[in-house]
Amino acid sequence: MDTPRTFGFALSAAVAFTLVTSGTAHAEPTVPEHAVIVCDSASFYANYDSSSGPATLKRILPRGDKVGHTRGAHPVYNGWAATFDFGPNDWGFVRQECLGGYGSW
Repeated sequence: MDTPRTFGFALSAAVAFTLVTSGTAHAEPTVPEHAVIVCDSASFYANYDSSSGPATLKRILPRGDKVGHTRGAHPVYNGWAATFDFGPNDWGFVRQECLGGYGSW
């Protein structure tokens, strides 16, 4: 029985496991910053496809609708910003220029 070799293998396996599990990337959720729709109306899409643009219209958001988007943390693709609609509590995409009034409510 080769005890040093067995011990070395067990130690190597433990170190490898620790490195793998501790190196896992964790995306901390970012609470959307309060904003409002500043356009007369804004199309709210379920998704954004990089090859074809916004996809699956969910609804039209009226001016003043309370939404959330954290600048610099939530993605913007070709002017379409990931946005949280606080009304029914769901995510979608609206035109970035239709977001404003940050921190107003």
